[in-house]
Amino acid sequence: MDEQTGAEVTEPRFEHGHFLLIAGLGGQFTQQTITGIPALWEKFNPHIGNVPGQKGEVTYGVCCNFDGKGGFDYIAGVEISKLDDLPDQYRWVEVQPQYYAVFEHKGPLESLPQTFRYIFDTWLPKSGKEAVDAPEFERYSEDFNPKLNTGKLEIWVPIKG
Repeated sequence: MDEQTGAEVTEPRFEHGHFLLIAGLGGQFTQQTITGIPALWEKFNPHIGNVPGQKGEVTYGVCCNFDGKGGFDYIAGVEISKLDDLPDQYRWVEVQPQYYAVFEHKGPLESLPQTFRYIFDTWLPKSGKEAVDAPEFERYSEDFNPKLNTGKLEIWVPIKG
């Protein structure tokens, strides 16, 4: 547990991620508007299982297209196999193979911002690792249930290998 943030964070594991094609509902956010992300998930939840080409039940929250001023795109989505029949209502992003520090978030979703702050403000500067400009994502296991706080939530942060 990190005293400064109140977030319970374990040491990360390091993994080579594979290519992912993620589609879902998206929006632009800043640190001031990230409180709108749960509403995006509420809108996306009925789509899970109905996105054309969906692979599996794992869901992803992908942060991408960082503007350098604190703004970024966020997509609440699922992995898909192809873009061919994807309706226009969906946004999509390609996540290229990358080296990641993978953190497990423990605790309620409300404390997720503290976990991110710990990773970027405390762990990253102390680790000697360097973040790279690539999508970072939350990976929610098939059995993830935010109301019951069950299942596994991981944060995948792209770093130099």
